[in-house]
Amino acid sequence: MKKVITILAVFISTLTFAQDQYTKGMQKAFGLWGEGKTAEASNLFERISTAEMDNWLPAYYAAQVNTVASFGEKDKEKLVKQLEKAQEFVDIAKAISPNNPEILIQQAMIHTAYVVFDGASYGMTLSPEIVALYQKALAIAPDNPRVVFSKAEWDMGSAKYFGQDTAPYCKEVERALELFANFKPESEFHPNWGKDRAEIVAKDCGK
Repeated sequence: MKKVITILAVFISTLTFAQDQYTKGMQKAFGLWGEGKTAEASNLFERISTAEMDNWLPAYYAAQVNTVASFGEKDKEKLVKQLEKAQEFVDIAKAISPNNPEILIQQAMIHTAYVVFDGASYGMTLSPEIVALYQKALAIAPDNPRVVFSKAEWDMGSAKYFGQDTAPYCKEVERALELFANFKPESEFHPNWGKDRAEIVAKDCGK
């Protein structure tokens, strides 16, 4: 009995240490990202992902860091390199957690970064995929505020491009803000972004 208790104590201690290392690593990666150290943050999320092979979150953030950095990038070679890395990690995240609405949004964001960079080259091929991803995410998680807002923002951009009324999508942005108000992430590191952006878009609605 004493041997069983000792083994159990060692197991719990090892598990606690591993969890503590994960928490510290993720906090450090977010800190680097917040300081604008994109490459360092991406590399750290990548290392954590390698260690946490059954956890989709580090790979998700490795993808997101590279995707966010690609918006506004003017150098095509750099942009493609960042987005290829983002795709690599979103594929890892999808393998761990299939049909995850947060990962579907991240995939749509990768495609959107290409379209924003060069709509003439990527718009025709990727726009239908983006629409399909948001529809799938909405079917899985109709009350996820990021799903509702991200889809509404994409639809709004498309409407503006084609000279159509954006009012219906403004209502969806308002609905997303209501959902954000009551949203609680599953953990400290689960996705919890989007509210600030939704507030900005809501203020611009109808202008």
